[in-house]
Amino acid sequence: MGVDLGDLSIKHTISLESLSGKIIAIDAYNMLYQFLASIRQEDGMPLMDYKGNITAHLSGMFYRTCKLIESGIKPVYVFDGKPSDLKHKVQTQRSEIKKKAEEKWKEALEQGRYDDAKKYAQATSKLTKEMVDETKLLLQGMGVPFVQAPSDGEAQASLMVQKGLAHATASQDYDALLFGSTTLVRNLSITGRRKVPRQNRYILVEPELIELKETLASLDLGRDNLIMLGILLGTDFNDGVKRVGPKTALKIVKENRTLDSVIAYVKQKYDYQFEVDVEEVLHLFLDPPYVPVENLKWTGVNGEKITKLLIDQHDFSKDRVENTLASLQKIMNERLAQSKLDQWF
Repeated sequence: MGVDLGDLSIKHTISLESLSGKIIAIDAYNMLYQFLASIRQEDGMPLMDYKGNITAHLSGMFYRTCKLIESGIKPVYVFDGKPSDLKHKVQTQRSEIKKKAEEKWKEALEQGRYDDAKKYAQATSKLTKEMVDETKLLLQGMGVPFVQAPSDGEAQASLMVQKGLAHATASQDYDALLFGSTTLVRNLSITGRRKVPRQNRYILVEPELIELKETLASLDLGRDNLIMLGILLGTDFNDGVKRVGPKTALKIVKENRTLDSVIAYVKQKYDYQFEVDVEEVLHLFLDPPYVPVENLKWTGVNGEKITKLLIDQHDFSKDRVENTLASLQKIMNERLAQSKLDQWF
């Protein structure tokens, strides 16, 4: 979910090819949830194998990662670790939302409202440990590196960008800006021609690039002020102030430049008291848990490992997987001819 900074950020439409040769630290959980929500049948049922195991995460990860590599991008996936104690309440709330969405999904199916059914079904997505483990196994087979974050994956990715280990963080959420990522790329998992929900038309979704420095300058804010703004709107660690949207939050922060002043203002103006220690939230964004990353290595493709996982275990189309693997191998061989694999990556 994350903080809503969409109306305040300065976005630039780019192409995948414009990121060629650059290391992109991808929020793995964020991307996997995108696949689980979008790769579904018309009635909302997720993509499954013949044994009833959900496979949308593997399908999305395999074919999208191949597309990114084909475009010259050097992906590294960053997985969430143990969530902050402050995040537990948010996770509980999300679980309740998913339960209600599942009830509405079943009701819509019974009434034959398939557009509504698919919409509600997308809100029921659950990412299990088994799905995460399978995704890591797939990435190993593809020769794509991944990093296990100690806590928030988006925070780990953002700090990797800060430290020059990656060019940008990729996520649909804007939290990376609060975590200090100098560059954020959105729509990496959904680039292409997409059907508009509940409408019989399609739109072209293109990647968006947001530079933290440019956005802060346009808002006349420092990063700590941006975090305060995010706290007012609501983050993964706290509820937002009711009746306060992005423009109002910006006005409040500009008129009350310190956290204490912001807290005092919303208490007086909105009779609102934060349910958590917002100083702790501010600290989490400014100095989140981080694990040092040394050598990011992209290795050759292990077709046998991929075939065993996708075709043998999960009934993927043999022809499609093998054709995609052949294309991926061809790309690798061409780059091997130009330079050593690890030099290209």
